[in-house]
Amino acid sequence: MSKEQEKKDDNFMLDAEVAYTKAEHWIEENKKVITIGVSTVLIVVLGYFGWTKWYIAGQEKEAAGQMFMAETYFEKDSFNLALNGDANYPGFNTIIEDYPYTKQANLAHYYAGVAQLNLGLWDEAIESLESFDSDDQMVAPVAKGGIGDAYVEKGETEKGIKYFMEAAELGSNKFITPVYLMKAGLAYEDLGKWDEAVKIYDRIKKEYSESAEARDIEKYIARAKNQTNG
Repeated sequence: MSKEQEKKDDNFMLDAEVAYTKAEHWIEENKKVITIGVSTVLIVVLGYFGWTKWYIAGQEKEAAGQMFMAETYFEKDSFNLALNGDANYPGFNTIIEDYPYTKQANLAHYYAGVAQLNLGLWDEAIESLESFDSDDQMVAPVAKGGIGDAYVEKGETEKGIKYFMEAAELGSNKFITPVYLMKAGLAYEDLGKWDEAVKIYDRIKKEYSESAEARDIEKYIARAKNQTNG
């Protein structure tokens, strides 16, 4: 090894020792801060797991028991009772308020939204359904489509169409998609946008020919085309 290389190696070792000494010195001076920092992180982590495992788990179980009667009222189309409960059992609104971090509360947003649609409470339905979070390929499109229905009922048809199309893409299957495409086509008709309606109906005919919506689709296509030619 050359003297020049030996010198470089010595300098490297010296620099490493200096760096290590400085680091050791810094740790010694900041030992208290480091200890507090580590302890804080540990407390946060343990707190999170405690919150999730015990508190939320307990809330989930309690909420599920509390929501049973609201679901029963919902199935019987007693939507007001399903929303607001009775003297003995809470409704979906109370479940949402009392158990906000649970899966049951999330589901209650969906139930509440559908109930509000049936009661003609359009703004409330929009708020509830927008608060619902799901990636289920059957339920998520229905929630999105429900928002579209509410906007159409409010007279905000363009917004309704937007949500119908989102619902159609979310479903992306022969059962859900043609339902919301059809809703979008009819909404375009209401706006007098016959060309757009034809495009939607043609898509149903070509891509979902075996769906219930496709059975009479030729009639809708002919009607819309007649309006565009007129």
